[in-house]
Amino acid sequence: MRSEEPPVSAGPPPQVRIAGASVALQGLAAVVFAVLLALRAGSADLPVDFVLGESAYFAVIGLALVAVGAGLVAGRRWARTPAIVTQLLLLPVVYSLIGPSRQLVLGIVTGVLVVATFLLLISERSRGWSMGLDLPDAPGR
Repeated sequence: MRSEEPPVSAGPPPQVRIAGASVALQGLAAVVFAVLLALRAGSADLPVDFVLGESAYFAVIGLALVAVGAGLVAGRRWARTPAIVTQLLLLPVVYSLIGPSRQLVLGIVTGVLVVATFLLLISERSRGWSMGLDLPDAPGR
């Protein structure tokens, strides 16, 4: 008696891998920010424990994003949804950079990265991959 193994996908489409690299880059940026924030904790106007708490928050979020990005690059379907949610949550940050903060160049660069990543994640091939339509025995094949 032979046990049947589940069908194996050929891997994620290039859109998903590129988006995964972008999400991992966003996570690394958050980790770097957390480290810089922690290093400057003593020079802040706030109590040191508040600044270190904020730094820990950004470190946890950053590490989670690195894991999500690595999951996308590795072809893990679960990683697509948190990546999409993250891109949507970053849109107000982009607005804040361009508008109230008046950091036009940083805001535009961040906006292009966020919107491009979002579009890669919701592309037709990415959506089909996330639903398993790339598998050999997928319905409609």
